[in-house]
Amino acid sequence: MKGAKPKAETRKADNKLSVKRKPAGGDRAGKKPAKKEKAVKDPNKPKRPASAFFVFMEEFRKQYKEKHPNNKSVSVVGKAGGDKWKSLSDAEKAPYVAKAEKRKTEYNKSMQAYNKKQAEGANAADDEEESFEKSKSEVSDDDDEDDSGEEEEDSRR
Repeated sequence: MKGAKPKAETRKADNKLSVKRKPAGGDRAGKKPAKKEKAVKDPNKPKRPASAFFVFMEEFRKQYKEKHPNNKSVSVVGKAGGDKWKSLSDAEKAPYVAKAEKRKTEYNKSMQAYNKKQAEGANAADDEEESFEKSKSEVSDDDDEDDSGEEEEDSRR
C-alpha cells in the first residue's frame, strides 16, 4: 500500500470540502412549526362533479360486486377498474365522458348561482355594518350633546 494516504488525511480533506448545513428547522430549532389555519368550508357550496373515470367507476363497482361478492378489498376493485378503463377505446369511453360533461355544466350553473348569492350576501353584510357604524356614531353624538347640556346645567347652579 505504498503511496496510499492514511484514512485520517482523507477524512480531513472531505471535511474541508463538505458544506456545513444548518440544523433542520433553521432558526427555530427545537420548536414546532407554526400551523396555518385552514379556511372553513362552506357546507352550501356545490360539490365538484366527478370526472369521466369516476362516472365509469360508479357503474364498474356495481358490476364487480355482482361478479365477486366475497371481495372486501377496495384496492382490488380500484386496480381492476383502472385496468379496465385503460383498455377501453375512446368510443367505449364516450358515454362516460358525456355524462361527466353534463354534470360539469350543471355544476357550473350551480356555482354561478352560489357565487351570485355570496356576492349579494356580502353586500348585505357590508350594508348592515355601515348602518351599525352609523347608528353607533349617532348615539355617540347624542351622548356628547347630553354631556355638554349637563355641564351647562351644573354651571348655572
